[in-house]
Amino acid sequence: MKTVTLKVDGTSQSQWSTFVLELNLMKKAWKRYGVKVELKTPNLNKIIIQGTSNGEKSVYYKKKPNHILNIFK
Repeated sequence: MKTVTLKVDGTSQSQWSTFVLELNLMKKAWKRYGVKVELKTPNLNKIIIQGTSNGEKSVYYKKKPNHILNIFK
């Protein structure tokens, strides 16, 4: 196994997310050639999930019951 360490400095949060997503794209592209790439960074799964979503939210909020209806019961 070969190891490459990247130390990225001076990036904003959005630039960092884009950088990680591009590395993930490279990982997917090289997979078909038998190359296994492992990425390690804090919040990697969160960045990839949010960056590859189609704009749909996976969080559903409960509606609060209408308190006015409770007054008239």
